[in-house]
Amino acid sequence: MNLHHLLQARRAAGKPVRVALIGAGKFGSMFLSQVPHTPGLEVPVIVDLDPERAREACRTVGWDDARISATKFTEDGAAAAPGNIDVIVEATGNPAVGIRHARAAIKAGKHIVMVNVEADVLAGPLLAEEARQAGVVYSLAYGDQPALTAEMVDWARATGFHVVAAGKGTKYLPAYHDVTPAGVWGHYGLTAGEAQSAGMNPQMFNSFLDGTKSAIEMAAIANATGLDVPSGGLKFPPCGVDDLPHVMRPHAAGGVLEKSGVVEVVSSLERDGRPVFRDLRWGVYVVLEAPNDYAADCFRQYGLKTDASGRYAAMYKPYHLIGLELNISVLSAALRGEPTGQPHDFRGDVAAVAKRDLRAGEMLDGEGGYTVWGRLMPAAASLKAGALPIGLAHRVKLKNDIAHGAVVRWNDVEIDAGADAVATRRAMEQRFGGVAKIKQSA
Repeated sequence: MNLHHLLQARRAAGKPVRVALIGAGKFGSMFLSQVPHTPGLEVPVIVDLDPERAREACRTVGWDDARISATKFTEDGAAAAPGNIDVIVEATGNPAVGIRHARAAIKAGKHIVMVNVEADVLAGPLLAEEARQAGVVYSLAYGDQPALTAEMVDWARATGFHVVAAGKGTKYLPAYHDVTPAGVWGHYGLTAGEAQSAGMNPQMFNSFLDGTKSAIEMAAIANATGLDVPSGGLKFPPCGVDDLPHVMRPHAAGGVLEKSGVVEVVSSLERDGRPVFRDLRWGVYVVLEAPNDYAADCFRQYGLKTDASGRYAAMYKPYHLIGLELNISVLSAALRGEPTGQPHDFRGDVAAVAKRDLRAGEMLDGEGGYTVWGRLMPAAASLKAGALPIGLAHRVKLKNDIAHGAVVRWNDVEIDAGADAVATRRAMEQRFGGVAKIKQSA
C-alpha cells in the first residue's frame, strides 16, 4: 500500500497528516492509542460530549501530558474542521449526529472516515455521492468488519475471481433477537457489576448480540461492493473456516445460499449451543469460485481449503482490530485520496423489528434496546414494505400496535419529517431507491 513511505515523506516535508476525532469511545480510544507511535500523524482536536472523559481516555491509552496539553478538547462538533485538519473521523455511533457531522466535514472540504456504520447504512450512498462531488473522500473505517470485507472482495475481483459470498463471523443463536439490555451480560459471561466496572454499555453490546449490528454491517458491505442481500434476511449458518467453501455456496451446488454473489454472516455456535470447530467469530471472509479448471487445480496445489468439487475456495482474516487499524483509512484518504470502502448503491437496508408485542404509545429505543432489533432486507423490499430504518427507531412513539416479530413501518410511528436525518434518508431513497428496485427485479 506504500502508506508508511508516503507518510514519512509528508513528515519530512513538515506537513503531518492532521486528524479531528469526533467520539472518544472504545473505537476512538483504540485509534488514539496508536497516534503516539505513528510519526507524521497528529490529532490536534478531539470532540466528545464529555471532554474530560476524552482527556481521561487519552491518559488511559498512554498519551503524555505534553500531547494532551497540545490538544483541543471540546463538545462542539463545529470545532472539528479548522483549516489545518485533513481528515475528520466520525465515531459517535449516533446515526442522526453522524449524518450532520459528515455533511459538515464535506462542506468544509475535509475527508470523512465514517466509523459510524449506523449513519452510513441510513444514508451513506447519498453522503458518499456528495463527498465525491465535493472532491473529498468519504470512507468506511478500516479495522471494522465492513471495510475489511470490502477489501477482500476487491482483492478477489481484482485477481479475476467471482465472489460467491462475503461477510463476517459472529456469535449467534435465533433466541438472541429478543435479548434486551437487562439480560445481555450473561451471554458474554459477565455479571452486570463486572460490565459496569469496565465501563461497558449494555445497549451497545446488546446490538452486537441481537443481530442488529450484523445486519448493519452486511448492509454496508452490500452497498459498498454491489453484492446482494439474501431475500429472506441473514441465515447465520453455523460454519467454521475449513467449511466455508462447502457451506457458503449456492443451493444448486449443495450449499446454503439462495444464489451466488451475496453477503452473509456465519455463526460461531451450532444451533444447540455447541461451539463451531475453528470458528470465525472475530473475522471476515470471502468465498470465491475458480473461473476455470486451471485455477481450480492451483487451489489444490497451493493448499486452499475447497469444497468437494475443488471449484469453491475461501480466504479469510481471523481477527479485526477495529480502532487499532484505523490509520489505514485516515492515511489512505489523506495521502492517496482513496476510501477503504465506500457505498455506491442502495442494495441493503436494516428494518426495525419488534422484540415483543408492542403497544401504541410506546417509545422505540433503537439498536440493542428493549423494543426492536434490526433485520437485514434488500433495499427494494424495504422500500416496498415502507419499513422503518433501525437508524430512525430512536425515541419515536408508536401510533399502532406491532406484533412480536413484525416489521415496524414508517406509518406506525410519529416521525418528525423535518428532522435532518429523516430528510436526508428520504432524499437518499429518492435518489437511489429507483436503482435498487431495478436491480432487484433484474
